[in-house]
Amino acid sequence: MEQPFSVTDVREAIASGRASAVEICRAALDRIAATDGALNAFRAVAPERALARAAELDGRADRATLPLLGVPVALKDNLCTRGIATTAGSRMLEGYLPPYDATVVERLEAAGAVIVGKTNCDEFAMGSSTENSAYGPTRNPWAVDRTPGGSSGGSAAAVAARMVPLSLGSDTGGSIRQPAALCGVVGFKPSYGRVSRYGLIAFASSLDQVGPFATTVRDAAIALEVLAGHDPRDSTSSSAAVPAFTRALDDSGGDLKGIRIGVPRALFTEGVDAEVLAAFDAALDVTRARGADVIDVALPYNAQAIPVYYIVATAEASANLARYDGVRYGYRAPGARSVSEMYERSREEGFGREVKRRIILGTYVLSAGYYDAYYLKAQQVRTLIKRDYDTAFASVDVIAVPTSPTPAFPLGERTGDPVRMYLSDVFTVSANLAGLPAITVPCGFAGGRLPVGLQFTGRPMDDAVVLRVADGYERATSWSSERPAAPASSPSR
Repeated sequence: MEQPFSVTDVREAIASGRASAVEICRAALDRIAATDGALNAFRAVAPERALARAAELDGRADRATLPLLGVPVALKDNLCTRGIATTAGSRMLEGYLPPYDATVVERLEAAGAVIVGKTNCDEFAMGSSTENSAYGPTRNPWAVDRTPGGSSGGSAAAVAARMVPLSLGSDTGGSIRQPAALCGVVGFKPSYGRVSRYGLIAFASSLDQVGPFATTVRDAAIALEVLAGHDPRDSTSSSAAVPAFTRALDDSGGDLKGIRIGVPRALFTEGVDAEVLAAFDAALDVTRARGADVIDVALPYNAQAIPVYYIVATAEASANLARYDGVRYGYRAPGARSVSEMYERSREEGFGREVKRRIILGTYVLSAGYYDAYYLKAQQVRTLIKRDYDTAFASVDVIAVPTSPTPAFPLGERTGDPVRMYLSDVFTVSANLAGLPAITVPCGFAGGRLPVGLQFTGRPMDDAVVLRVADGYERATSWSSERPAAPASSPSR
């Protein structure tokens, strides 16, 4: 019997008795063992823990009530897990065993999920290609010589390669949506505050958000129903009621009649691959056929989103990463002859190049004499970017753009050019700056068989509408059912 793969199929198979949670877990672990040598999607796998958890679920009397019954889940390695090392892709935290679980981990397990391991990521989630990990780059399942995107590249690759049907990532400037697009899966960044950040290792606290990767919009909606909701341990957590996201999909039936989709075409004037733009335009035609109205909108200050983001994000990173000093936890350089030497060497040796670059940039923009010129000005333009969205949403329900301006690029191609790497997120960072929900769904291919993503962004806390529009598009296409061939070889890491 072919093993079920989607969240919905796995749950139904176990609840009906057609498969056990242990069988599903073993199948996932076997797939990881057979595939991950070529991809390096996982930083750590926990087979004994996962199988013990699956066996416990098989014996539960209330198993049929669990929304994620027996679903194998992978977690980005910046989400704290009790008993499994959490490194954030950095030597600075190598071997760190958190004494607690992140709230999202607690909620997954309360819903019946089986955590199988931690996925590779750019160090402290700083990157767009998963090449900044201290544990080697992750490779794209569609083409192992190319990036899976970043910073949550391991989580995206794990779902794309069918190792797990669901994974979690974090999104500070596109780190869920961009790798999901490059790997041909669904990736959802909820509204800021919708999902607790307690237990997420901080990068930029006003931008960070936790969200799911899945093979379908429905699976992402199921996961969001589990993850969302107020958490008193996170002061930024919203107390807004959590809608029944899957019911919104059922009620619409995929119909987009009455939905108004805004398209900011002035942002596509340069840097967008021609095949990506063609796939995007074809996707808009599909939404029209489903009943949506497509309307031109203006987002003039979005042109400044990248510089604004890389001032705000690096400033917050410099503050958040100041705690890694070699004293309380994390890496401590051996043989230091003074406290100041220990601080300097621990940070020099523990952090990678990109993290150090961003700490230096952030410290600079916050320094005396430069704060007003850079950080304060960036916050003012951030407000203007949010106002652009507010104005656009007066006439449309969602805004559509290509998720990434290009398909997956070759590993190593942009590591020597930070600005070119940063421009990978040109269509994603503004949703973080404005705290908006955004989703990417597969919408075709470019460059042969390299996936292209379509992004929908919605009003704050209007996550249900964003999911509904993405689901309506997905039901009219077959892109989400496409899967890469198994990697033919195991490149050295």
